[in-house]
Amino acid sequence: MRGKRLQQFVKGRRDHLDLSQEDVAERLEISARAYGNWERGRVQQWTDEKLYALAEALEMSEFQTSRLFLYAVGRAPQPDRRAIFRRTDAVDPATLAFLGDYSVMMEALPLPTFVIDQRWDVKMANQAYRDLFCGVRTHPTAMPGTNFLRFGLFHPDAPAVLVDHLKWQLAMLAQLASSLERHDEDTGLQAIRRDVYLHPALRDAYLKDMPNWVLGSGADLVHNEGAIHALRHPDPNIGIQGCRLVEETPRSVKALGLTRLTLVLVDAPARSRPEGYFSHDHHAA
Repeated sequence: MRGKRLQQFVKGRRDHLDLSQEDVAERLEISARAYGNWERGRVQQWTDEKLYALAEALEMSEFQTSRLFLYAVGRAPQPDRRAIFRRTDAVDPATLAFLGDYSVMMEALPLPTFVIDQRWDVKMANQAYRDLFCGVRTHPTAMPGTNFLRFGLFHPDAPAVLVDHLKWQLAMLAQLASSLERHDEDTGLQAIRRDVYLHPALRDAYLKDMPNWVLGSGADLVHNEGAIHALRHPDPNIGIQGCRLVEETPRSVKALGLTRLTLVLVDAPARSRPEGYFSHDHHAA
């Protein structure tokens, strides 16, 4: 069934662009016969590289790319690191080399760390970050590897990871408002706000609860590093931990409009531990 949907989806997109199989094959720099197999789903292994290349050849939007991945491999895409380098033509070779080394360094870190742009799209994330969300079910628009704000606000599995979820949501809504103040014309941030307004409880929290919460705590998700939230790690040997979000971005990364965040895990405050915290099933959602 998934293979049939993939075939219909890819062919439909090609037909919409009025492209022949030969046209798409030329864009992919493969033979027309090879592309025909791609379109029919006759691929021994779909890699992220192949899927991103196909999405680019068929001029797919972010949403369409997510659908492509769901149909092909049953999951949302990991961030395309190539997108970082498309932000500007002024990136010099030394900066590109630095970013490559920076990604290697991130992978070596034991704490979950990730790099976001101004709309909180995740551009790079290390294995510890991916491990933290390994039990999260596939969602078309709110995967933690795609956009951190959307995950926390809209994903049904977010409360299983982000303990005291309402507090996380208030902090994320505050960050959304702060980001919109700095980038009011960003269509991605506007889309998140629009989806918040479509959700009655989130809309009320954004318009009423969040402003009062900010007045009382002076906190947002990034700039109040004294704030500790609680999260539940899927590893039972780690379990519920406090989480301090630390922003630490070198100039070469900041110059690209990117920010690096690290989830520093500390002992969870007692008030953040739910009833039954010490029982055997305290890791269940």
